[in-house]
Amino acid sequence: MTITFAEFENVDIRVGTIVKVEAFPEARKPAYKLTIDFGPEIGTKRSSAQITKHYTMEELSGRQVAAVINFPPRQIGPFMSEVLTLGIPDEEGGVVLVQPSKLVPNGGKLF
Repeated sequence: MTITFAEFENVDIRVGTIVKVEAFPEARKPAYKLTIDFGPEIGTKRSSAQITKHYTMEELSGRQVAAVINFPPRQIGPFMSEVLTLGIPDEEGGVVLVQPSKLVPNGGKLF
C-alpha cells in the first residue's frame, strides 16, 4: 500500500523523555506505564508499552523515545494510554524502542 507524503505528515511522531515508569500488573501482556515529557508545547503524556523483555524500569527513566502523539487516547484495562510509544520487534517478537541516536530537544517532530 502506498500513501502520499501529505498522509505521512498527518502522523505526528515526536521525541520525548521518559520521566516516570510504573509497573502495570493489570495489563494482559507484560507492560509498563510510562510518563513521557514532550516539552513545553505538548507537555507530558502517558503510554502503556509492552517493552518488558529488553528494558527494566530503572533503565527507562531518562531515555528518549519516539511516539505518535495524535492518535485518540486508548483505554488499556484501568489505564488511559495517550500516545503510542514506537518500537520494532526483534526476532522473537520482543519490542526494541525507536529512539534518536543523539540527544535532541523534547517535542522534536520526525520528518
